[in-house]
Amino acid sequence: MAKVKISITINEKTLQDIDSIIDNIYIRNRSQAIEHLAKNALGENKTAVILLGGPEEHLKVSKHEYSPTVKIKNNFVIGLALKKLRENNFKTIFIVARHNLLTRLFELLKDGTEYGVKISYIEEKSSNGSADSLRLLKARISTNFLVVYGDIVFSKINIEELWNDHIKQNAVATIMLTTSSKPSEKGTVRVEGNMVLTFEQKPKKSDIYLVFSPIFVTEPQIFEYSGYSLEFDVFPELAGKGLLNGHLSSEKEIHIHSKKDAESLR
Repeated sequence: MAKVKISITINEKTLQDIDSIIDNIYIRNRSQAIEHLAKNALGENKTAVILLGGPEEHLKVSKHEYSPTVKIKNNFVIGLALKKLRENNFKTIFIVARHNLLTRLFELLKDGTEYGVKISYIEEKSSNGSADSLRLLKARISTNFLVVYGDIVFSKINIEELWNDHIKQNAVATIMLTTSSKPSEKGTVRVEGNMVLTFEQKPKKSDIYLVFSPIFVTEPQIFEYSGYSLEFDVFPELAGKGLLNGHLSSEKEIHIHSKKDAESLR
């Protein structure tokens, strides 16, 4: 598409905010920064990844059923996710999972037309963690994108605010944060303002009750960071470099680990 040269007048503080997202890697100059922000603000087709990697037995709730394919009222867990994503203008969806689960999801969702999205299915042969799973998309995504784990219901979470918070800040990733009375089962964080200072996955003991909710927005730069796991490797490294931000949610996601979890939402 042809580029058009324009002249605009803008206040100095806004210009400083625009310049702050120039990283000389993905956004190299002021024009690219303004275009990047405008596309996001206008709600152009956005990209989301639903992560369902890892051994399939970890996602099973019965002999033949998986947590994302459990029914809640008139929809499936994965269907509720797609509905929420489409409502927030995420129309390009990648689903990462292993063969049997991927086949079952394709039977239910096809190409996503029924949900107003376009789904690409990415088969994971094997992985050692969530970062390995996400890295399968390295050659497929070149702009900032949302990641959500596929075994949760997040209908009440304001993902638009998370998205907007990320594009205003100069971070590689912005993770959703919530509170938990059992932080040793989660990824705990220490924060200063929006910046995550430390990220520790499932600490043996913790008096920090601010934890990672498995939804985040990230830049493609995340693919360049090594390590098997987002929670054990990538997020702690980003936090140590001042490149991880947090966004506090007033609502919590609901994890579906069993049919009982799903039944509680009916």
